[in-house]
Amino acid sequence: MIRTDFAKQAASWRRFWAIFAALGAVILFPAGAAAQADLNSSSAAGALEIEADDGIEWIRDLQQYRAYGNATARRDGVTVVADTLIAYYREEDGRQIIYRLDADQNVVITSDTSEASGDQAVYHLDEQVVVLVGEDLQIVTDRGTITAEESLEYWEERRIAVARGNALVIQNDRRLQAGVLTAFIEDPESGAQAQVRRIDATGGVHISTPTDIVTGEEGVYITAEERVTLCGGVKITRGENQLNGECAVVDMLSGRSTLQAGEGGRVQGLILPTE
Repeated sequence: MIRTDFAKQAASWRRFWAIFAALGAVILFPAGAAAQADLNSSSAAGALEIEADDGIEWIRDLQQYRAYGNATARRDGVTVVADTLIAYYREEDGRQIIYRLDADQNVVITSDTSEASGDQAVYHLDEQVVVLVGEDLQIVTDRGTITAEESLEYWEERRIAVARGNALVIQNDRRLQAGVLTAFIEDPESGAQAQVRRIDATGGVHISTPTDIVTGEEGVYITAEERVTLCGGVKITRGENQLNGECAVVDMLSGRSTLQAGEGGRVQGLILPTE
């Protein structure tokens, strides 16, 4: 076993991932009845307020509203700013029901606790899916920063949040990096904050703290047990010392990492003498 400093960071990691789990609530607007309020009724619950420097266009034959130039949309404490905003609607029972909102170029989405940015964002209200894409994708919160090279997504019905493409979580001096990070979210009790029950890391995993570096091909973090399991050519490095094995179990409560050999293999270690 090798003792790490993960135990100190378990609670803060868990709180930070709870924020990531709430990605759908943080970027763009809540799904459901409130998200389908009358576009033109500023007094309606969940009404969408739009402003723009260069004008707002109603394209009736395409059933679209377009806002140009520092376009801003607000709803329920969330603000979306972009060069162009496009709201798509359909007519039902004499009402205009928004089913999609596109934000294009220089997209910044803010709430009370976080800020997300990218080149483009699309919110499919019917499917309850939010996708943020483009260059310099990131979500900045009071707990840390999430970046990705391909997309940041939230799937409300499936209750998962996904960061794709060299996904990276930075919190103070700790980093979790993988090709794809997927957070599975439990349904919260009434009035409670959404909680992450599991995080899957695939496509090469790299965990670093001030004292340790742990790498492997894939990993699973069970939040309730505060345990991370990495597999696939796992290496645990501290300074010049290194342990190699097929899998490793990191107990974040005790701060211990246990290496396991693969079938027919052996665990290897290089421990250099100290003065």
